[in-house]
Amino acid sequence: MAAPYTRTVAAPRLAPEVNRILFVRNLPFKATTEELYDLFGKYGAIRQIRVGDVPDTRGTGYVVYEDIYDAKNACEHLSGYNFGGRYLIVLYFQAKKLQRKLDLERREKELSQLKEQYGLK
Repeated sequence: MAAPYTRTVAAPRLAPEVNRILFVRNLPFKATTEELYDLFGKYGAIRQIRVGDVPDTRGTGYVVYEDIYDAKNACEHLSGYNFGGRYLIVLYFQAKKLQRKLDLERREKELSQLKEQYGLK
């Protein structure tokens, strides 16, 4: 007699933008990495946390998880969470958007140099 058919359950497919790196906005300026580690660590093992400390990046941070499913769980649960009197905005880091922005800035700089070189306004 043939062996009974056993069905294996596959892990659910994740959206393409889901990754292990979370971008956190609207952080209190006095938030420390230890406080963020305590908050985000509830959802899984964390590899790295970075908090912005210069005027351009204050109030933002990055949280890198070991596992993509932990990052997904944290993003779902902590987006809109009240932390230090501010509501967090938790997004998946998207390297392509950052690269496009850097490319645009580079092209604008090159264009301004060419305008200067040829005396255009």
